[in-house]
Amino acid sequence: MRRFRSRVLGAALLSLAIVATACGSGGDSDGGGAGCEDGVDRGSVTVGVSAAFAENQIVAEMYAQVLESCGYDVSRQMDLGQREISQPALEDGEIDVKPEYLSSLLLFLDPNAQASGDPQVVADQLVPLLEAQGVTLLEFSAANDTNAFVVTQATADQHGLEKVSDLAAVAGELTLGGPPECPERPFCIPGLRDVYGVEFGDFRPLDVGGPLTVAALEGGEIDVALLFSTSSVIGDKGWVLLEDDESLQNAENIVPVARDDVLNDEIVALLNAVSAEIDTQTMIELNGKVELDNEDPSAVARDFLTDRGLI
Repeated sequence: MRRFRSRVLGAALLSLAIVATACGSGGDSDGGGAGCEDGVDRGSVTVGVSAAFAENQIVAEMYAQVLESCGYDVSRQMDLGQREISQPALEDGEIDVKPEYLSSLLLFLDPNAQASGDPQVVADQLVPLLEAQGVTLLEFSAANDTNAFVVTQATADQHGLEKVSDLAAVAGELTLGGPPECPERPFCIPGLRDVYGVEFGDFRPLDVGGPLTVAALEGGEIDVALLFSTSSVIGDKGWVLLEDDESLQNAENIVPVARDDVLNDEIVALLNAVSAEIDTQTMIELNGKVELDNEDPSAVARDFLTDRGLI
């Protein structure tokens, strides 16, 4: 992200250069991690999630582990169920850092905001909203995890489904499954109705792109599932991700947000360095290690950070 407090950004770029230099040389400071600054008064940081699903937990673990590598005392809250819980927790100081998704956070904070497919446009709107709460938006990553409407190959073949707009003619016969908040969220049922003219015959509240939704689609309990575009399950099961041909979904790049009270130049640089290393394909592969191979998110994060020289 190119727009947030100039003094912090300048310092962050300098610190990020230090991180890159140290990683290239293999040197460590007395903080214990690559690129850690000497003489920093390190304290405690609590890392949380915006929702308790594999990707969020992997990225939150990345944040936690790069901070720990530099000597911060890190606590974790990896079971926060949804943004309605995690955002007040951040603003109230119960957690200090969490991974977020640009447009979902923007529309949560301001339902009347103009979300966009351009991540910078979204970020520019988020900055003042978060600043008012004593929170800073750091650099967004290239990993864009949008909401995705998914059907089995059999359902796609039966109804000739390739695009979301194809649902309009048959949705009345079908059941949608997704997170409980779907009927209120603009990217879900209201957006399908207003943008596509799609109205499903039924809706089943399940989880946030997780195992309940996956099992319901696989078992035929629902016909269309709201999953995440970086879910490894879609490709693994040969399911069809319907093209968002009317651009209902907006930029959902993964980004760290943090309370101003805990931020210093080193933390900014460490978290931004994580953002610089993750993109969409990377997250699909890392998610697969958890979703398909049943690896622990903490171990997946550690292997990734070690491979990229961040710890």
